[in-house]
Amino acid sequence: MLARVQSGAVLGIDPFPLAVEVDNHPGTNLFFMVGLPDAAVKESKERVGSALKNSGFRYPRGVVVVNLAPADIRKEGSALDLPIAVGMLAASEQLSGDRFADYAIAGELALDGSIRPVVGALSLAIGARDEGLRGIVVPAANAPEAGVVQGVDVIPVATLNEAAAFMSGGADIAPHVTDLKALFDGSGNRAPDLSDVKGQAHVKRALTVAAAGAHNLLMIGPPGTGKTMLAARLPGILPDMTFEEALETTRVFSVAQLTSAKQALIVRRPFRSPHHTASTVSIAGGGPGQQPHPGEVSLAHNGVLFLDEVPEFNRSAIEVLRQPLEEGLVHIRRAIYSVTYPSRFMLVAAMNPCPCGCRTDPYRQCRCTVGQIQRYLSRLSGPLLDRIDIHVDVPSLPFEQLADDRPSGPSSAEVRAQVQAARDRQRARYQGRFGSNAELDEKALRELCTLTDGCKALLENAMTRMGFSARAYDKALRVARTLADLEDADAIAEHHIAEAVQYRSLDREIF
Repeated sequence: MLARVQSGAVLGIDPFPLAVEVDNHPGTNLFFMVGLPDAAVKESKERVGSALKNSGFRYPRGVVVVNLAPADIRKEGSALDLPIAVGMLAASEQLSGDRFADYAIAGELALDGSIRPVVGALSLAIGARDEGLRGIVVPAANAPEAGVVQGVDVIPVATLNEAAAFMSGGADIAPHVTDLKALFDGSGNRAPDLSDVKGQAHVKRALTVAAAGAHNLLMIGPPGTGKTMLAARLPGILPDMTFEEALETTRVFSVAQLTSAKQALIVRRPFRSPHHTASTVSIAGGGPGQQPHPGEVSLAHNGVLFLDEVPEFNRSAIEVLRQPLEEGLVHIRRAIYSVTYPSRFMLVAAMNPCPCGCRTDPYRQCRCTVGQIQRYLSRLSGPLLDRIDIHVDVPSLPFEQLADDRPSGPSSAEVRAQVQAARDRQRARYQGRFGSNAELDEKALRELCTLTDGCKALLENAMTRMGFSARAYDKALRVARTLADLEDADAIAEHHIAEAVQYRSLDREIF
């Protein structure tokens, strides 16, 4: 008898439908699996066989042929155990029902018939919804994650017997629905407060502007001036994630196996801070095996990627940031796979002005030669610096400010309210076309950032004296648009342009 069970797989973070076709006919007891299965899929024969017997079912007699369609795509992982087992039961006439056409199935089987969680359950649920299916049967441990998808029934099962009973119509299992409101309400804000950082009012202003427009930021200053402390407080002033942003970010974390039942949906913007010894692959993603993994640029999607002491990173690891900063995507091509991960993030980097760090410190003397300073600064290429919207210097603080016990400047909650208002203004203006000012393309810049003659004169002077590139010119316009949004202004004024130009420290050759 021939049986067909619907399932799915994940490529990158994108789902694609799979059909598990099982044919059982008389003959010598043989088992064949075709359709480009990898080693983990081939090993399902032993797992499925033991799970069937230990669950009280009979292993099919005769010839069993399992086809994983489409046959030209490599199948990986253990999520096909459960659909193969259900297909074998249906093909051997131990199971029948009318739910096979309406539900997809995914799950890994243990030898005793219990069902273990799989990778990418959220993407699989989205794939079932997009295919117009009524629902998807998933391991109970994956139900909170898959349950955030609306428009599809997520059926949690803990054992092969439960899955078989549901597919045959012998048991009804209530769909799992994740309480999205509770997830968002319970996310909280655990970031340290911005007012804890002494002084540095102009750097806090730059952080506010960066958060309001999702702009990339580079902080330059001597050691111990608070660069890392300021970056750690950035999550506390970032705006709320929309449901669409949370869903896409969770899909990345799901395929990276970083979700849990307690964290079914990523509702707080991620803050990733890799060590400076991180490899190019760990930053960009990929890996040596058949199953690629998202890198730090994708795990920071819709959040912040913080690189402390950025010149100390491997040159290739830094340069790999160019494409995701420009496109919001990272394309990974290897001999056996090709995947694309989303990677739209805020890059926040910190560095010293020289190898010893004392070049701009009024209290310590720099010991670096001119050649050492040039080599140090040249570790950040011009094209990469062009992609960073805001450069700001972080000076050493005098004793009076360090000894002051009073809160310094506005709190994170107060700044976050300003940032949220500016982001809401941007979303209302762009109507889904762009998520923030930092995403504006050249055409939108010309349409939405009209300038007065005074503004044009300021920018012309900046380009002439500071040698702005075309990309730096566009970056200054985007920052000026954000400054206007923070003031709830419809038009860009001259003081917005002047402040935006001041955020190009490296173009001004201060360092």
